[in-house]
Amino acid sequence: MRQVVLDTETTGLDPKTGHRIIEIGCVELVNRKLTGRHYHQYINPQREVDDGAIEVHGITNEFLQDKPVFAQIADEFMAFCEGAELVIHNAPFDVGFIDWELKLLGSPRWKSVAAHCSVLDTLALAREKHPGQKNNLDALCKRYFVDNSQRDLHGALLDAEILADVYLMMTGGQTDLALAQGGDSRSEERGEGQQGEASPGAIYRLSADRAPLPVQQASAAELEAHREMLELLEKSAGKHFW
Repeated sequence: MRQVVLDTETTGLDPKTGHRIIEIGCVELVNRKLTGRHYHQYINPQREVDDGAIEVHGITNEFLQDKPVFAQIADEFMAFCEGAELVIHNAPFDVGFIDWELKLLGSPRWKSVAAHCSVLDTLALAREKHPGQKNNLDALCKRYFVDNSQRDLHGALLDAEILADVYLMMTGGQTDLALAQGGDSRSEERGEGQQGEASPGAIYRLSADRAPLPVQQASAAELEAHREMLELLEKSAGKHFW
């Protein structure tokens, strides 16, 4: 089972009013394990970024000037995602932007996200599991004890990594949530993988040696109470009803 946990950053809120994608971050899960494969790219939107959006993600117009346009990265990005289940928090937002970019591209190969991938919306999943509660990514990190201490600003790759941990915890966990080999607390990647000092739009990766997520084990008293309940059910029904 191959899944791609995906996040985007944009110039604003609505592609139909001319807003565009400026950053895409993806991490790969196979059979619920992080493989270490990821896709990350900044994109020149060919328009100004709204001031309100810059306050959220910190990616400036100046930083994006020398980045490729979507048409230059579309094949690589879509090939990375093709055939996978996309795991996205508030999927209609990101999928709407990607579909709009594909429409503008006019490629005979890439028609829409739905034509090449299935989609799982973790916001909808969280609302089902936790009705009436806050279910944004920061709230879910707190609820599931996922470290988001480096999330001062939104960033597509960092948010995808955090969402991968949250999704795995929310749906039953996994044996090893360690990130890919070589993952430093500050990524060595910027743009096309160039190294250097942190700058506006730099990506901050989760530390590979951060504290492991807690696993709550049943106590001896709880196990005994469970055994007694099973015996009671067996006496009452003649066999386990499940």
